[in-house]
Amino acid sequence: MKAKKSLGQNFLNNKTICDSIVFLLSPTKKDLIIEIGPGKGILTKKLKKHNTRIVGIEIDKNLKEHLSLLEDDNCKIIYNDILKTDIQSLLKDYKYNDLYIVGNLPYYITTPIIEHIIKSKVNPIKMVFMVQKEVAERFSATPNTKKYGYITVYLNHYFDIKKELFVSKKNFSPKPKVDSQVISFIRKEVKAIDNEQEFFEFVKECFIHKRKTLKNNIGNRKFSIIKGVLNENGFNDMVRAESLNEEMFIKIYLLLKKKADIS
Repeated sequence: MKAKKSLGQNFLNNKTICDSIVFLLSPTKKDLIIEIGPGKGILTKKLKKHNTRIVGIEIDKNLKEHLSLLEDDNCKIIYNDILKTDIQSLLKDYKYNDLYIVGNLPYYITTPIIEHIIKSKVNPIKMVFMVQKEVAERFSATPNTKKYGYITVYLNHYFDIKKELFVSKKNFSPKPKVDSQVISFIRKEVKAIDNEQEFFEFVKECFIHKRKTLKNNIGNRKFSIIKGVLNENGFNDMVRAESLNEEMFIKIYLLLKKKADIS
């Protein structure tokens, strides 16, 4: 079957890599796995060996000839766009201990898919994805590195993120132009923020022009309010957003919010 470029299809053809992905999940019979984009089912077959219930969400109905052979009481395939799928409603039909999500994500919509999962509030205990190597580096970056940015802060608010396995482009059909990386997302206790959307809009503002200083990005008025706490934590007036960790972003956001409430 010819892969569809419009859907970002690159089919994994290395079964050993599939074994490594399943090992990272380690599901039990009482858990539930959502597989995003099962494709021809090479990973699905490996997952089925654990007798864990699986729900595959596949956008390409032409793959039914491959995937229908895998369906049984424990494995169901839904043909829909993951970005248009109400995951929370879907899960109401299942009773399970922990939710795992796995998939070889299309490069061009990797971030929207993960954002969609977060906003669905289904709280998976662990997610394991195959993504573009450069994207994995951005997701797992640390402060004071070039790859560190808004999306790093956003995703690390919800998950401990770790690069697990490098995957050469030679392991796909057709062969993509870039290498991939298996990356894990382990749910962590989320720090309480009254208005998460407002907080992340502020973080996005801080990174709007990445090479400019924080002062230039948020403006003199806001910077004058947070200057003191930045200085107390070892940052000068030329600090850039890429130097701040999440705890620092929360601290300066709460200070700005407090001053706004007073005024």
